[in-house]
Amino acid sequence: MEIPDPIRKSLEEIGGIESIASSLPPDEAVEKLGRLFQALSDPLRVRILYILKCHPLCVCLIKEITSVPDSKLSYHLSVLKEADLISGRQEGNWIIYRITDLAKEMLDGCSGAIA
Repeated sequence: MEIPDPIRKSLEEIGGIESIASSLPPDEAVEKLGRLFQALSDPLRVRILYILKCHPLCVCLIKEITSVPDSKLSYHLSVLKEADLISGRQEGNWIIYRITDLAKEMLDGCSGAIA
């Protein structure tokens, strides 16, 4: 394969493509990051995170705020839970959802992008 001279020279300086390949994060980390980005790719899920950042809530109150049908809300909560962006804990007859520290960090880190 022919590589442009400036690219070839700079690759040689850093140890070649093997050096780049060895510096990549493990597959598990890349897959987890992919799940995070996928979970954050839906505006409703981002809205749910902002809601839960304000206060932990049960499904009925999240539904009230978002006006989303139960089945749709359940799906989106499961995506967020699988990505470790929310957690749910049984309290009496209700499951109370809370935003995780990871989700708080991600929302705070992205706040400049929406300003």
